[in-house]
Amino acid sequence: GRRTQLLQGLPATSTVEENAAAGVSIYTFTVNASRGVAMLPTIVNSNPLTKAFGIESKGGCEYGVVTTGNPVLDYETMPKSFDLQILVTDTTGRSDLKILTVRVTDKNERPVFRGTTAIQTIYILEGTPPGRIYQVDAADPEDAELEYSLLSSSVPFSIMESGTIFSTKTFDYEEYPHSYVLSIAVTDPDGLNSTKTVNINIININDERPYFTIKQNIYRIPEEQSPGTVVANITAKDPDDGDSPGRLFYSIQSSNRYFFINPSTGVLQVTGRIDRDASPLRLHPNVSVIVRVKDSPRDGHTSEIAITIIIDDINDNPPECKHSTFRKEANENMAAGTPLLGLRNYCKDIDVDPSNNQFNFTELSGFGSNNFALDSTASGKLVMTRIIDLENTTNLGVEVYSLTVRVQDIARPDYSNIIYIYIRIKPVNEFFPVFSNLSYEFNVPETTKVGSNIGRVNARDKDWPPSVITYSIVGGGGTRDYPNIFWISQTKGDVKILARLDYETSRKHILTVQASDQEKTATASVTVNILEVNDEEPVCSPNFYSFQIPVSLAVGTNINGFRIECQDRDSDPRSFRYFINEGNVNNHFTFSPSAGSNTSRLILASRFDYESGLDTNWIYRLSVYVTDDNLLSDRDRTTHITKTGTVSLRIRVIPNPTTVITTTPGFTVVTRRENLYSESAWYVPFVVTLGSLLLLGLLGYLGFLLVTWVHTHCPPAAKADSRNLIKVPEKKKPKKEVVLTMTKLNTVFDGEARDPVTGKMYEFNTRSGARRWKKSNEPLQPAPAMQATSSATGDSRKGTKRSEASSKKEPSEKKEQ
Repeated sequence: GRRTQLLQGLPATSTVEENAAAGVSIYTFTVNASRGVAMLPTIVNSNPLTKAFGIESKGGCEYGVVTTGNPVLDYETMPKSFDLQILVTDTTGRSDLKILTVRVTDKNERPVFRGTTAIQTIYILEGTPPGRIYQVDAADPEDAELEYSLLSSSVPFSIMESGTIFSTKTFDYEEYPHSYVLSIAVTDPDGLNSTKTVNINIININDERPYFTIKQNIYRIPEEQSPGTVVANITAKDPDDGDSPGRLFYSIQSSNRYFFINPSTGVLQVTGRIDRDASPLRLHPNVSVIVRVKDSPRDGHTSEIAITIIIDDINDNPPECKHSTFRKEANENMAAGTPLLGLRNYCKDIDVDPSNNQFNFTELSGFGSNNFALDSTASGKLVMTRIIDLENTTNLGVEVYSLTVRVQDIARPDYSNIIYIYIRIKPVNEFFPVFSNLSYEFNVPETTKVGSNIGRVNARDKDWPPSVITYSIVGGGGTRDYPNIFWISQTKGDVKILARLDYETSRKHILTVQASDQEKTATASVTVNILEVNDEEPVCSPNFYSFQIPVSLAVGTNINGFRIECQDRDSDPRSFRYFINEGNVNNHFTFSPSAGSNTSRLILASRFDYESGLDTNWIYRLSVYVTDDNLLSDRDRTTHITKTGTVSLRIRVIPNPTTVITTTPGFTVVTRRENLYSESAWYVPFVVTLGSLLLLGLLGYLGFLLVTWVHTHCPPAAKADSRNLIKVPEKKKPKKEVVLTMTKLNTVFDGEARDPVTGKMYEFNTRSGARRWKKSNEPLQPAPAMQATSSATGDSRKGTKRSEASSKKEPSEKKEQ
């Protein structure tokens, strides 16, 4: 709607004093709204903007502008004038907007101390010299000159008109009072003033040295106190603390491993083992420690005091010996009263105080203690009480005695230890070894194997414990070839043989055996009888012989006068038996006599028959066995030992000798060549077969190509009349031929023999049989080598027959010559 005059008395100007409280009325106006007010008068805007003003109803149509107190109007800091726009609307929708100008007027205000609190506390260190300590600061809202004054009296302080506070003395905290209260006034030119209280506290500084309050510094404690034991309570005070308990810090400055001080309470305690008997306390039993007290954990005043602790000795150690076990030796039969061991020399008590280190030796006990005694409890000397003979039946087997002795303190609490003593009775070699027999006789077959045990000797002596007996051969038991035939075990006395025994060489051996106990010796005689055993084989002469006999030699003839003679070292000459084991084909030869003599002759037992083919061998190799079992029965031959000698004879049978002409006879060598296959040449058939297969394959392939070419280029031929066929003669099988090579050689005589009839010597060829009488002093000619060549054709059997035929013809031809 259009603006109407609803606000009566506006616009207008009004004033208000600064610092006006809330609700102070500034201006009153009325609202002319006959139909009622729809919106009460409201300050819708202000210039400058503020909330310091508000509108309140005074009843009816009258309203007033009042202060809100938020913010409080301040002439010095806020704008001096405010334009308030007041709007009102009636129920008909009409509104009116008017401006009220409010001017702020100045007012004289009290000075104001600057600071957040009304009471200020000032701290002054003791010992601070007189001088400026504080500057009081106040302000007047009107910026007027202010004056300061001190309302308190009888205080060591003064204040300047400018507000500077000075101290007039040097303060000591240990003197009273420790604080002061000052009342300070500030006044403006109009007489308005304000007051302020200032507290001044004197600050205690650490300017005094603490001091100890204990009455003694020497203490005495016994050794071996448990850790934590209190030795002393070290106390001190600090003047800076006054009557209130202050905090002091205690410490030990000197090197120390026995004591510890509580850093807060000063209690001195034991921290480690204190052994008065060990170094360094054994020589210096006083322990000195430097205790320091400090009034600050870091930089502060300190004081020190020397505390001496005397360590007293107690009986806390038992007597001890260098060895808890002693081992001594005593010879048997040692006289009674002989000292064995002085225990006092090995034992001691390490307690320092003489009253605590005295001890005695008591309570000798143990197995065999009745043989020993202590000379006195103080000396601890152990002596023999009687003679101990190990060979005595009452002591037999006892070599070591086990004893115990107690070493004990004299002072309480009489600690003790046990000493163990072992006395070994050392045997004395009193007796000589004695053999169980004065002499020994062993019968040993001569065939006993080397290393065999043939007997045992045994010796003992009466010493106890039994001595170790060692055996040795000190004489006999040797031959020219073997100086030591026998061996004896040093510990057991077993006798063994080291070489082959021979009855035929030595039939008995006498040994001297010695038994020794390392100090004393004894000897015994040992006879070893060698028993004969048939261990020698017959030895014949000659054991090899080669000779020739004519084919016409008469039966019963001693061949070439050959005689064999045999010897046997362990057999009777009648025990020989002769027989031919091998090579006696058709039994042409025998020995006479065949048994019962050490001499026998070779006899032709049957004639040779070459013409009928019964005999084919011209050379006989006889193996002759000669045994020494002729005197044994057939049953004993299977159980007794028999020995056999051997003789080898080579006999060539030759035709009867003929007259030899002056010309050198010749003979023909027939050489036959034939292919031979050696099993070692396995690769030959393999290579031949493989080559043949390849060749056949190639020929087959060429034949196939040839047939193909013929069928392609040649027409088929007309059939031929079977009647006009020409009979082709059969091919004859090729005859096998043997190629013989005839070589004419001069006859060479490579053998010789004695003619049994005339007794003359003749020579013969071992291959052809040619003979001639031997001239005196003519050496034997060497035999020629036979040459042979091989041939791929020929019948081997025919060639053999021909060669035999030619060889048979030669004697007849020579005979005719």
